[in-house]
Amino acid sequence: MLTGVEVVLAGGDARQLEVIQKLTEMDASVSIVGFDRLDTPFPGVSKAEWTPELLRAADALLLPAVGTDDDGTIAAVFTDRELKLSDPFLEAMPKWGKVYTGMAKPYLRRLCEKHQIGLVELFERDDVAIYNSIPTAEGAVMMAIQNTDITIHGSTCIVLGLGRTGMTLARTLQGLGAKVKAGVRREETFARAFEMGYEPFYIADLARQAEGCDLLFNTIPNMIITAQVISRLPLNAVIIDLASKPGGTDFRFAEKRGIKAMLAPGLPGIVAPKTAGRIIANGLIQMILEDSRQRGEQP
Repeated sequence: MLTGVEVVLAGGDARQLEVIQKLTEMDASVSIVGFDRLDTPFPGVSKAEWTPELLRAADALLLPAVGTDDDGTIAAVFTDRELKLSDPFLEAMPKWGKVYTGMAKPYLRRLCEKHQIGLVELFERDDVAIYNSIPTAEGAVMMAIQNTDITIHGSTCIVLGLGRTGMTLARTLQGLGAKVKAGVRREETFARAFEMGYEPFYIADLARQAEGCDLLFNTIPNMIITAQVISRLPLNAVIIDLASKPGGTDFRFAEKRGIKAMLAPGLPGIVAPKTAGRIIANGLIQMILEDSRQRGEQP
């Protein structure tokens, strides 16, 4: 249980609603900010103003999936007010407190480092990322169905990157009857892709492999689908870029050539916010419990 643990949730989307529910079930003391337009009642949860004073006793500050933007703004869909994380807020936090988010941009990392506040990126945990890959793969398949006039069954799909998301997506596409090619960088990943029944190739050969591709999925957050690659794609091909912004696709050239290309980060929060919220909540609760136990063991 989280009895006596003070948690502040600032901003976020529908995923946070499930997190709030799970935290209250665990008996945490929960304060929420950025939920002015939310009518859902949460017994025992306090709606608060975004001031440094709010964080003075906070054991945990939970930010949205992407913690802040490059100037500290916190995304919040349930309010019209602007929320920003700046020096006074982290100065107010107790030194044992931690900031939790899905993934952090440099601004948030620098701010936490400056004030010696622990920063936890939940999506870097293998268990959270693997669970999260399930709604991501389902969302990618949904987008593919909506934006093509062919079935996935029998189509030629390329998945770039066989990490935690790429592996789940490739398996899902294969299960639907697609011919799956996997773009990889390392020899051991090449071997694993071959063992799983995909057609592996090295990323350096992407431009040649693009010929005859129906659906190109990218999970690598680097510029990888270049103009050279796009120029070799059939005109009816669709690019679905799942990497974090700005993605790994030359969207300008894709538009110029008339190829449909979409940047689609954060799919779990769009297609399955309840499930995605549970995934975040479970990872968060586990880490808070671990931190509480460690503090209790210290002399």
